[in-house]
Amino acid sequence: MKIINSVFEKSSKTIDQCPNKNLPEFAFVGRSNVGKSSLINSLLNNKSIAKISSKPGKTLLINHFRINDKLFIVDLPGYGYATVSKKIKEDIKTIHEDYFKLRKELLYTLLLVDIRHDIQKKDIEFMEFLISNYCPFVIIFTKSDKLKNNQLDKQVENLKKQLSKYWEDFPKMFVTSSKTKTGISEIQSFIESSIKKYAI
Repeated sequence: MKIINSVFEKSSKTIDQCPNKNLPEFAFVGRSNVGKSSLINSLLNNKSIAKISSKPGKTLLINHFRINDKLFIVDLPGYGYATVSKKIKEDIKTIHEDYFKLRKELLYTLLLVDIRHDIQKKDIEFMEFLISNYCPFVIIFTKSDKLKNNQLDKQVENLKKQLSKYWEDFPKMFVTSSKTKTGISEIQSFIESSIKKYAI
């Protein structure tokens, strides 16, 4: 998929405020500080389209980015925050429940996992939540540049082994790095092939 144009469409507090343009959506979500905004910027070849912060919890709205006037990339609030207030946690939970249960334009969820760490309980819970709401998803392992090649292969196998405790069939997986662009073209190709099959 060649990115001809990518523009920030809008931020929304609720799904009722989300764009109503009948375009397929690819939602990005993951744990706090997983590198979501950096990956979106790398994917769209735009260093500043998604705001990056070293402070977890920066994304507390539903952010839509319109790509080639054909689809939306959706930057959703993360999960698993330890330092935000109870009210913010409840607000984020409401956004997730409403979006994944009601947003008919959602085509795929790209669930981000930091490849350096074991699969967390919150990751498994979110995967189960997506499955229970019939939301197809793929797993995006981020920050692969932080591991050496011999460590990387070993860790991927380790993470697959951890996931095998929960599912016999794995979702599609991508190993990525926003810094080195590893996996970016593969995700772009996945998105392109997905929208060819799409009809709301």
